[in-house]
Amino acid sequence: MQDHIRPYYVAVANEERVFKAAFQQGLSILLKGPTGCGKTRFVEAMAHDLDRPLITVACHDDLTTADLVGRFLLQGGETKWVDGPLTRAVREGAICYLDEVVEARQDTTVVLHPLADYRRQLPLERLGETLAAAPGFCLVVSYNPGYQSVLKDLKDSTRQRMVAIEFGFPAPDVEERIVVNEAGVSLEQAANLVRLGQAIRRLEGGGLREVASTRVLIAAGRLVAEGLTPAEAARAAIAGPLTDDAQLTSGLAGMIDVYLGSQAGSA
Repeated sequence: MQDHIRPYYVAVANEERVFKAAFQQGLSILLKGPTGCGKTRFVEAMAHDLDRPLITVACHDDLTTADLVGRFLLQGGETKWVDGPLTRAVREGAICYLDEVVEARQDTTVVLHPLADYRRQLPLERLGETLAAAPGFCLVVSYNPGYQSVLKDLKDSTRQRMVAIEFGFPAPDVEERIVVNEAGVSLEQAANLVRLGQAIRRLEGGGLREVASTRVLIAAGRLVAEGLTPAEAARAAIAGPLTDDAQLTSGLAGMIDVYLGSQAGSA
């Protein structure tokens, strides 16, 4: 079913083996890791390898059960039931990926429980039926543990229905290869960006809500590929997205000058 080229993903541990084993056993999967570390790209690669369609839902705090399951809509003068993305995945035997699932309300995510355990069923209360998951269906959810709080966390009853795969940032040599492939820059340019990213990640308790992800390093590399100096690119794609605080921005600018040179342009 996945007839496109496999999304570029470099395994850093046993995550591919765990995912495929869970898929074969009909288990649901929880991906945990920081923003921009490759969780979404990993799911895309697994859908390709397993030859399953992929339906992705970006979760948010206004997401309702009806948004996931479906609702009656007026179409051409008639009221018709329209499946939501979760129901479509269940019917089609697709992989349903709920990205940043903790952003959704807990009263919405409880609908996942009968799908995530041995039952593999989705109750459609408004239709008065219970839908059994088609072969090949797999529920995958992800979240960033750094955003956990009392108000934004998965219920224990949800977590314990899933197999967890933990993600971190890849080793420097792997991350360099990723930046080269995704941004089209030289290995030397990628290595410099990765060294900067690692330096930012070492700023434990430095005031940043998030550290430099692989995603922002790739974005900086793409700007370099378009002719910006590495320092210009890093200020726009790394420092800018990470903080609005003037003092933190100044500190990041200093690090960029150290690792990438001071040719940042005029602003």
